[in-house]
Amino acid sequence: MNYELKCELKNCLLPGSCEAGCDEAGRGCLAGPVVAAAVILPDDFHHPWLNDSKQVSEARREALRPIIEREAVAWAVALCSPAEIDKMNILRASITAMHRALDQLAIRPGNIIVDGNKFYPYKDIPSTTIVKGDSLYANIAAASILAKTHRDELMRRLHEQYPVYNWAVNKGYPTVDHRAAIAANGPSPHHRLSFRLLPPTQLTLFNS
Repeated sequence: MNYELKCELKNCLLPGSCEAGCDEAGRGCLAGPVVAAAVILPDDFHHPWLNDSKQVSEARREALRPIIEREAVAWAVALCSPAEIDKMNILRASITAMHRALDQLAIRPGNIIVDGNKFYPYKDIPSTTIVKGDSLYANIAAASILAKTHRDELMRRLHEQYPVYNWAVNKGYPTVDHRAAIAANGPSPHHRLSFRLLPPTQLTLFNS
């Protein structure tokens, strides 16, 4: 991302509105929770590395996390478990996790902006969905960083209990090695059973 585009990253959609940005991480994973964050930033917050978490290196994400947590007006992280994802579907679980994060904010926002194009109304607070909002608005980008780093930390801890799936590296995403481990060992209690854990060729082998 070039310097000019970084400088165009806006702090909020409605200046002075005490606006919360929301984003999630782990929506496409086969294992682990979906994690969401809500962040209210000061109007003058700026950091040259801040961007959509997918566009920031792991080292920079981890460096940004304490900066955001220290300088944010308010922030919170929440999740929906694999069992909840299986029960309600991943879209509803992602939005539920966002609502839970908003519930935990120490300050009630006057407005909410959300990365993507789907959101359910939250109480009586106005909300706006913004496609690629995590690369346009600083508060959504900050939420994406917190959601991603908190989820990665959780998956590293789960890796210690279930090292065979290599979650410390793949973080639960559908990599070749992750699916090979599922085929060889079956799913863990942290896998999302409503997801296609294996492609059809491996599924036949697993069920034989």
